Amino acid sequence: MEFVIISVIKIVVVLFIGVLPLVANLVYAERKISAAIQNRIGPNRVGPWGLFQSPADVLKLFIKEDIVPATAHKFVHTLAPVISISVALVTIAVVPFGDTIELFGYRIKLMIADVNIGILYILALTSLGVYGLTLSGWSSNNKYSLLGGLRSSAQLISYELSLGLSIIGVIMIAGTLELDRIVELQEGWRWNIFLTPIGFITFLVASFAETNRLPFDLPEAEPELVGGYHTEYSGMKFGAFFLAEYANMITSSALIVTLFLGGWQLPGVHSLGFSPLWVSILQILTFMVKVAFMLFFYMWIRWTIPRFRYDQLMNLGWKVMLPLALLNLFLTGALHFIAPGIW
Repeated sequence: MEFVIISVIKIVVVLFIGVLPLVANLVYAERKISAAIQNRIGPNRVGPWGLFQSPADVLKLFIKEDIVPATAHKFVHTLAPVISISVALVTIAVVPFGDTIELFGYRIKLMIADVNIGILYILALTSLGVYGLTLSGWSSNNKYSLLGGLRSSAQLISYELSLGLSIIGVIMIAGTLELDRIVELQEGWRWNIFLTPIGFITFLVASFAETNRLPFDLPEAEPELVGGYHTEYSGMKFGAFFLAEYANMITSSALIVTLFLGGWQLPGVHSLGFSPLWVSILQILTFMVKVAFMLFFYMWIRWTIPRFRYDQLMNLGWKVMLPLALLNLFLTGALHFIAPGIW
């Protein structure tokens, strides 16, 4: 019973206090960051400094009419955004945002689900995300939506190969599939970004493609597809796709931090003489700062690099990213064989 209560509290804290409110704040942050990059002001009318703009948008989505095309497959049309948002939120369950914390006599692991195959769990769920986009395009019975769905399936399948192969180098170094153990092995400055830099670059670029962020947002390219797979969506169904995109950003940023940037590790924190509780709090704050930097990097890239053409997208995925991922796998294996004590 205690395990169930603790798990429910974790879910409430991470999802309903952490991730979901953060999505609304990310929309505001992206508007302000894009405005700064483009020498504009950004939201400044609704509330002080435009802070109420995102809540106003959420309210608008809730009260907006849900329009379903007469020729659409209504059940699948409704199911598609549910798949997208469910996969986006469930994936973060195995990501550790701290080591352990002692509260009220309990020693609590700072992750929702402590599974020993965390990486496989993430790869399995992220591969399901393509169904939400593809089914939404097919069920809308719209040529622009269908093209967006086809693009999404081709893009996500292409870059999933590079994404999965780039993680294998980390698994070879750590010798485990447990995400919390991978973070523990990056103590000090033994971060995997230094041990396998090619794997980091491959994973980072593949993450942009997996989250449909510019310059990889071909499935929803407005100049060509009017919005792509979600052209025929309105109200909170559209809001679910929007929420899923930002939730995927948070999850992928958390994964990059966990796998390559030391996770919650703060070098030298144990030498400061803090109590275990304060050490745990500092580790959580460290993880949050690293994730915030990666989220800023996502937005920075979006407003810096223009969208690729579709042939460029496929060429990059198959002719550059996949060979790089295989090269990283070979080099990591060779170093592990020649000098096993290097890590």
